[in-house]
Amino acid sequence: MSSRLVVVGGGAAGMSAASAARRVDPELEIVVLEATGHAAYGLCGIPYYLAGLVERAEDLLAYPPAYFGERRRLDLRLHAEAVALDPQRATVAYRQGGRVHRIGYSALVVTTGGTPGTVPLPGFRAGRVFTIRTLEDAVALRSLLDAGRVGRALVVGAGYVGLELAEAFVARGCAVTVVERLDRVLPNLDADVAAPVEAHVREHVDLRLGADVAEGLALAPDVVVLATGVRPAATVAATAGAPTGPGGALLVDERMRTGLPGVFAAGDCIAPHHLVLGAPAFVPLGPAANKTGRVAGTVAAGGDATFGGIVGTAVVKVFDLEVARTGLTLAEAQQAGIPAVATDVVHKSRAKYYPGSAPLHVRLVHGADGRLLGAQLVGKEGAAKRIDVVAAALHAGMTVADLLALDLSYAPPYAPVYDPLLIAAQAAERDTQVRGAVAV
Repeated sequence: MSSRLVVVGGGAAGMSAASAARRVDPELEIVVLEATGHAAYGLCGIPYYLAGLVERAEDLLAYPPAYFGERRRLDLRLHAEAVALDPQRATVAYRQGGRVHRIGYSALVVTTGGTPGTVPLPGFRAGRVFTIRTLEDAVALRSLLDAGRVGRALVVGAGYVGLELAEAFVARGCAVTVVERLDRVLPNLDADVAAPVEAHVREHVDLRLGADVAEGLALAPDVVVLATGVRPAATVAATAGAPTGPGGALLVDERMRTGLPGVFAAGDCIAPHHLVLGAPAFVPLGPAANKTGRVAGTVAAGGDATFGGIVGTAVVKVFDLEVARTGLTLAEAQQAGIPAVATDVVHKSRAKYYPGSAPLHVRLVHGADGRLLGAQLVGKEGAAKRIDVVAAALHAGMTVADLLALDLSYAPPYAPVYDPLLIAAQAAERDTQVRGAVAV
């Protein structure tokens, strides 16, 4: 068999891998197996498509499918679901058109993404339950919204996606109920930081915490959207013997190699190295999917590249709030056995005299020795801008004292002369000094 790279999955990681491989080897045969009818689209844009901010589903596509064949010479096979991997024979079995086919490979990149969580909905109407992990799901739901057939929507889950979808339904004029089995929204934030987000969400929707789905179904919604998180879709590779780690995600090295010969993995199905934890972590986010895909494709095609790791940086729009985090929360640090404390400040997003200034809640998580571990920010503006500063600081291994020393930008329309991050770092440094004095 001549050299053939097979990529399982045509999402962000898969198409990044295939495109990177083509740049390395112009003559390599590259086959992409994608289980759905679309490839290389912006999954994170779906809530905005449902809200009507993005007019057409096609606008979410990075490129039309034909582009990959005509311009990049990639053999993209849609509705081709991988069902088994045989690493001894170096073959992949996939189902397409009602038949199971087998294809050999000289290198394989697994980018099977994440599988949405589900909950039982006894007796609810077929065709009115969605998980919004595929463009097909989004198109079907958008058609119901456009036809005016959704008066009340039930969203199950109050994480990032659940709250984004709740906002989308409100934008379409729907009555919205959000049920969450936990006692707070956004469980990947510390409770104190999530509290103002909860209060803001209650201004827009019927939010029910500590509730099960039956409570929501009693309201007779027209549609139900399940946003209860995702788990890594690693079954095909794991069944073939690929080692797994947190949450069942595939373990990879810095070149995206799995424990199987010639098999690489990338995207939401892997647990990459977390720089703050110093260990693998399952944090399924788009930027890392693209980057790990590029590394996997480059190395699989004979080139060399490495992925430095993640710090778990994310931001979400929740109605009028920006909510952002990076590194570890206090709860995550404590769960990992890392001694940590949190320092909170609330400061103005702009110069106090400039119109539009709004409170910005900043939490820095750090060690008693001043080691910076993470941050969370919530406010009507400025959180998205500042979280990237902390992410860069975490990549550089900075302390809170280093953060305080940064020369950050200042202009009254954008920030006060002492940025909220610097105010938080100053408070964290004082806290560190007090704790050090007590220890002495």
